[in-house]
Parts: sequence; structure tokens; C-alpha cells
Amino acid sequence: MSTVEPLADDWLVLIDPQAIFADPATSQWGSPMFAGALPEMIRLATAYGPQRTIVTRFVADPGLGGSWATYYEDWAFALVPDADPLYAVDPALAPLAGHVVTEATFGKWGDQLRGLVGPQPRLTLGGVSTDCCIIATALPAADAGATIRVPAAACAGSSLENHAAALQVMALFGPQIVIC
Repeated sequence: MSTVEPLADDWLVLIDPQAIFADPATSQWGSPMFAGALPEMIRLATAYGPQRTIVTRFVADPGLGGSWATYYEDWAFALVPDADPLYAVDPALAPLAGHVVTEATFGKWGDQLRGLVGPQPRLTLGGVSTDCCIIATALPAADAGATIRVPAAACAGSSLENHAAALQVMALFGPQIVIC
């Protein structure tokens, strides 16, 4: 598998590389794969430069209602203000982000991200977790006409099995989503 490099008109979007997802020993949402994917996220962010690197953040919003109300009954530990250290971007990535998009939903393909990259961009997606926020961003972005690359080494799943399953599902959407 070759190393992923920036394309001239491509954006790097690192999804939710935050403390809350970084370590299963300190967070119920921590990915056991985060530490292994972080060096590739850093390498990509350095290669893209801050002008083409976007870091997203997930923050809790109990006011969303609907299924989110039940979700936060199960995950009450996450109901902290967005300035809480749980929601901090990994310190190795924070200075490499030229843009930060904060959303209270799994998927980050919303008005903020589209406002930065345009309606049908070329995106390289990495971050955490492959089987939640990455797939929830990739599918609607591709459906809207974006061209997506997902470098597997820059992604961290909730488990190895869930990571592999999410990559397999996203690969079904080729050529709009390409796993590399």
C-alpha cells in the first residue's frame, strides 16, 4: 500500500482527534487504535499544511433531543462543556490545524465543513472513529458529490474488527470513496 500524499485540490479532514477518543484507559469512548493512527495523522497534517488541514471536534449537546436524549442517558459522562479537557484536540495535532469545525453530531458533513471546502470537494478523511464519525461523514459527503480518500493507517476504530468492517462498508461506495 503506497503512502497517501496531498493532491493539489485536496483537503485533509481529521475527524475528532480529541482526548475523549484517545485512550480507553481514561475514557469510555477511547479507541485502542488511536495511538497507532496518530503518527500518520500528524504526518498527513504536516504534508497538507495548515491552509488545507481541518480538524473537527465532537461536543455534546443534550438540547438536540430525539434519539440524542436516550444516547446521553447511556453516556452521561460526555455531558461536559465543550471547553472541558475531554474535548481538547490532541496536543500534537492542534497546532497543525488551520481550521477547526465543531459539531454535536457524529457526521461532520454540515454547513461549517461545506463552507470551508465547497459543495463537491476532494477530501482525505482520517481520525476517530472509523466506525462512527468517519463513516458518518464520508457517506453523506460522497452522496453530495465529494470525492473521498480514507487512508486506513490514519484512522482509529473502536476496535480492530469494527475498524475493518467500516472500511469494508465504505469501500462499497467506490469510486466516490476509496480506501488507501
